Amino acid sequence: MFGMKRREFMALLGGAATWPLSTRAQQPMPVIGFLSSAAPGPYAAIVAAVRQGLRETGYVEGQNLTIEYRWADSQLDRLPALAADLVSRKVAVILSSGSVPPALAAKAATSTIPIAFHMGGDPVAAGIVDSLNRPGGNITGVSFLTSASTSKRLGLLSELVPAATVIGLLCNPNDPSTQNVLNETAVAVRALGLTLHVARASSERELDDAFATLAQRGVGALIVHSEPFFRIRTPQIVALAARYAIPAIYLGRDYVLAGGLMGYSASITDAYRQQGVYAGKILRGEKPADLPVMQSTKFEFVINLKTARGLALQIPDKLLALADEVIE
Repeated sequence: MFGMKRREFMALLGGAATWPLSTRAQQPMPVIGFLSSAAPGPYAAIVAAVRQGLRETGYVEGQNLTIEYRWADSQLDRLPALAADLVSRKVAVILSSGSVPPALAAKAATSTIPIAFHMGGDPVAAGIVDSLNRPGGNITGVSFLTSASTSKRLGLLSELVPAATVIGLLCNPNDPSTQNVLNETAVAVRALGLTLHVARASSERELDDAFATLAQRGVGALIVHSEPFFRIRTPQIVALAARYAIPAIYLGRDYVLAGGLMGYSASITDAYRQQGVYAGKILRGEKPADLPVMQSTKFEFVINLKTARGLALQIPDKLLALADEVIE
């Protein structure tokens, strides 16, 4: 070895690229955790959007990335244990999905593993980040602030059902964002001189009872708040709205695809794609504290004409012109 000329030694090093794979140092495949308060079935499109964002940054599940999924099935008390399990597995990043509780559970479980959340509402008010521009610590993510869209949603309902003087709001009392939604909706309803009736439900039976009460109270139009439990029960909610002939607007395109009347919200799939992009950036070495909380700015307005006909509603040309998608 000591007698080897420098040129020969450098040539030997250069030839290392052709050595068999078994002789090279193998880079371990990164593992990320996906923590959700919901169930996997209704979230298939959301998971696909996260994968798309990861793919845009060079990570493909099953090729150079592994994803560990943890689903709470709307049982929020399971989230701390699920988050702790991901931490024990030493994942490289935790993605939290399904509003505020998963993000809080992940944040409580670790102060070192990077976290990228997705949620509606204000992550600063929820105590998740210090500020939107400088989130601080090991957490950042994507949010869509709902206050501006609440007035828009109510306005769309009033355009379609101008005779409705009592507006219903369906919400889950167990969801942490419910109080903010109640406050925002009450302000918007009062501004139009209308009356608000709030229906609360956190189980299948309570959903049945809530719609029966909405009909008894003469609710002319309904806003359905979006949260994990309601998303899992989308077919039931859409069917109940049809049974009681209550025109409803939802926070998401998936409700309208399932037969709901109208949907107006930030694009859920685009926001989850952005979350996947953030996860990829973190895997490449960027720090969550240096990544400002991204606010989703892409909104979708979707109308289901078949459902409108079933409710004997004529969609005004103005609303049809505003719609991003019309389902026949």
